[in-house]
Amino acid sequence: MSNKRVYPRTMMKARIKITHPQLGEVFGQTRDLSDGGVFVDNPELANLPAGTEVQGQVQDMPFEAPVLRMVIQRTVPGEGAGMAFLDD
Repeated sequence: MSNKRVYPRTMMKARIKITHPQLGEVFGQTRDLSDGGVFVDNPELANLPAGTEVQGQVQDMPFEAPVLRMVIQRTVPGEGAGMAFLDD
């Protein structure tokens, strides 16, 4: 199996708020991050299908982080979801 990732991943732990009409606001922790997306640990996110658009905002920063639009690319049952950043 070849690695199809375009951007290298960096391990990064940060608390993140994910917002979606079906879930409301849920909090998770980033597992890894790249220029193209992020994996967020929160089992509730694995219930959303690939293609679902959500909003995310990193928490606990010394300033208010921007709210980013993301789309779920893949889910891992019981763990969370990998999401791609959407360009505005």
